[in-house]
Amino acid sequence: MQVRYLLTECVDNCKYNAVEYDREIYTSNRYNRGGVIDGTIHGPAVFIATLETLLSLDHVPCVRCLVWPPQASHWPRRNKIYGWPDSATVDRVISNGCDVVGVAHRQCKQHEWMGKCQWRLSFSRAEIVLLNSWMPVQQIVYHMLRVFMKTERLTDSADNSEAGTLSNYHIKPLMLWACELKPRSWWTDDLSLVRICSELLHDLAVWLTEARCPHYFVNNCNLVDSSFNMEMIQSRLTSTSKSWLSSWFVNYYIRKCSQLCPYNVSRLFDDVSTTIKLQNAVSAIVDWRLNSTLSDTWKVFVFAQYNITAHISEYSLTVRLLQYLMTEMREISTIFSVYILSVAFLHVACRMSISGLSDELMDVLAVLVGQSLGPRRYSIRRNSVST
Repeated sequence: MQVRYLLTECVDNCKYNAVEYDREIYTSNRYNRGGVIDGTIHGPAVFIATLETLLSLDHVPCVRCLVWPPQASHWPRRNKIYGWPDSATVDRVISNGCDVVGVAHRQCKQHEWMGKCQWRLSFSRAEIVLLNSWMPVQQIVYHMLRVFMKTERLTDSADNSEAGTLSNYHIKPLMLWACELKPRSWWTDDLSLVRICSELLHDLAVWLTEARCPHYFVNNCNLVDSSFNMEMIQSRLTSTSKSWLSSWFVNYYIRKCSQLCPYNVSRLFDDVSTTIKLQNAVSAIVDWRLNSTLSDTWKVFVFAQYNITAHISEYSLTVRLLQYLMTEMREISTIFSVYILSVAFLHVACRMSISGLSDELMDVLAVLVGQSLGPRRYSIRRNSVST
């Protein structure tokens, strides 16, 4: 990746000013592991555990691309025969652009120069929009397939040294293509999660037999090639029947969920030898989950409130941080917008009483007032606020 433009974000409208950068500087794809306990590289991601939160996460440094890449120009124009995604969703995907992430192609990683400077197009923003437009059954199937592939050691999430491995990078296009090429009735008529998963796994086996896994966005891009040793995986996928897969989900999927339940619920899975016993055990899980939802929601709210207050108090409150908190917390509940504004106003008032109204605080205050007043016009002066 060659640096061509320098971007400056405009806090007023969340857009960017671009200035051409004429020096031929190639950006390294190496990671900065400062403050990291475990920096295991996994594709473009680095698995880390932070000392501050004691939480593990995948950290993916990326560079924003504000325009839809020409390599994927065919996707918006492609005929969506069953109406998914619709034109509004396509427009939203295109407007978000894409990203580039720091990882070289698998055949270029040993190259002295390309291994250090080659980056990959990432369509994560587009995929999030598309996944959120799926029906619930499609989202559940996607989750089940990921669990199956990982548990059965068919992905690179497991230490499978006997053969080539797949990853969620391959499962995702399988689902995206299925959502586009299969009618809605295929998902909803004769609704059976096991039947859907089984047929999709067989579709994947056909792909592997033909040494192809078409990229969903980039035309004529194959995510596997003849260098992948997929014979073992293809054979196992082909032999996956609905009855075997049904038993697998009971033993490795539902039973695993039951282990999160109290003992009086999980013990029901000690004997699921009949359909009635299995139904009773699953019903007990559902009842427990419904009864515990309110408590879990309360815990999420308490945790979110603590982190909002901690972030605003510990870090210097900037327009960027304020907009980040507003965007992220709104995904949980719109109630947090009011809470964030309240805490931010108190924080600004405290800082003003200590050091006066700085330019930085004026920018923050302008956003706070704008969020509070909604569509009404407002302006900020050093000594007054007017609408």
